[in-house]
Amino acid sequence: MRNRNAVAGVAAFAAGLLMVAACGDNAGSTSGSGSGGGVSGKKFVLMVGVKGDPFYISMECGAREKAKELGVTLQVQGPDKFDATMQNPLLDAVAAAKPAALLVAPNDVKASATPLKRIQDAGSKVVLVDTTVDDTSIGASRIATDNKLGGAKAAEALNQLLNGAKGKVLVISTDPGVSSVDARIAGFEEAVKSKYTNLTLASAAQYSHNSPQTAAGIIQAELQRSPDLVGVFATNLFSAQGTATGVRAAGKSNQVKVVGFDAGPDQIKQLQAGDVQALVAQKPYDIGVQGVQQAANAVEGKTVEANIATESVIVTKDNLEDPDVNKYVYKDKC
Repeated sequence: MRNRNAVAGVAAFAAGLLMVAACGDNAGSTSGSGSGGGVSGKKFVLMVGVKGDPFYISMECGAREKAKELGVTLQVQGPDKFDATMQNPLLDAVAAAKPAALLVAPNDVKASATPLKRIQDAGSKVVLVDTTVDDTSIGASRIATDNKLGGAKAAEALNQLLNGAKGKVLVISTDPGVSSVDARIAGFEEAVKSKYTNLTLASAAQYSHNSPQTAAGIIQAELQRSPDLVGVFATNLFSAQGTATGVRAAGKSNQVKVVGFDAGPDQIKQLQAGDVQALVAQKPYDIGVQGVQQAANAVEGKTVEANIATESVIVTKDNLEDPDVNKYVYKDKC
């Protein structure tokens, strides 16, 4: 997937990382004016999972705020798709630039490990944010939503929407091998099997590959096989979009309830339109703040928390305007 534009983008990114100063837009660097002791003036990089996603924009906002407080320079980058073959060349550019610290949301539990190990072995402190890799030697700290608990909360929300009625439920996810969504699936399925026994899994989790069209096809086919299907847990925005489309096309909107994950502007529109009946919102801003703080601790040789699990909250149309809930709606700009 490396076309000439992608290669040029990687080269430009490498050049940008090697500059001492840059302007503070989303694609470049910001230099904080605060006092961060041993990290003031140091260069940190935040490599998000994919550019333009409100979850990662919210994470960036938190990271930038903390970076400004500590006086570190933060550069933010990410691939155009959540795809290790697109993210890894960017990580290679980070390796060449040798920043003091890298905060990264790896795109794959296995494929992302090699470039991250190279960066870490070269002396940059690595902090994993949102997603992880299987190699437990990578990452001074790992900070993420308790995604397994988030999956269990999705099962709880679906059971509440159904008022405890019996029926089959389905998980439609993105791709296997992404640590966050794998954990959501595990949490949902475990909760259905152990706690919400009125519900049964229609099949193993199915994968839309981030295509709403594929998700729509999956749900329409499943409704043919399982006419008693009553609910779907869609693990991300695109899965939820396609699921809602497929349910409407099948004329089953009154029968099938949909619980999505995340609370960006598009997810909130889905909720308000009634296409999705509940969302599990994460706290990406907090992950960004914690990521920079733990990276700073690692650079300064201070105590680092190896694992930090952040919380999530169920959002519905009924509680959306509650200030204690609405504050977790994601941002589309800082």
